[in-house]
Amino acid sequence: MKKILFSGLIAGCILFVLSYGGLYLAVKFFPSLFTEYNNPLFNSDGSRDLLFYLHAFIFSFALAWFWDRFKGMFKGLPLLRGIEFGLVYSVIALVPVMWISFSALDITVIMVLSWLVYGLLQAVVAGIVFAKVNP
Repeated sequence: MKKILFSGLIAGCILFVLSYGGLYLAVKFFPSLFTEYNNPLFNSDGSRDLLFYLHAFIFSFALAWFWDRFKGMFKGLPLLRGIEFGLVYSVIALVPVMWISFSALDITVIMVLSWLVYGLLQAVVAGIVFAKVNP
């Protein structure tokens, strides 16, 4: 349990920094994508902002448990294990969630694809961290 919590915390910190740095760069280089968020669907009164900021940690702890349970199935160097881990997570979790999100919400294909790529990159980074910290 210690390894799950420790690796989840490390991955959470790294993902937190990368997520917000990436968000800054994405807004700077792809501003048209972010104008789509000026939609009542995404407006918040601010009462749940903390939940948004904690997403990297919630995500990392869930992935750390998944990694600990199935890490023996991922072979090779940490980079390859991380990529495979991210791809497996994306296929079993992200693709179905993106499918239902696109079918049920008034969002664009580009927005859904950006979420899919973002989630894949997060899972790959977390997988690399887990492969190094909890091999």
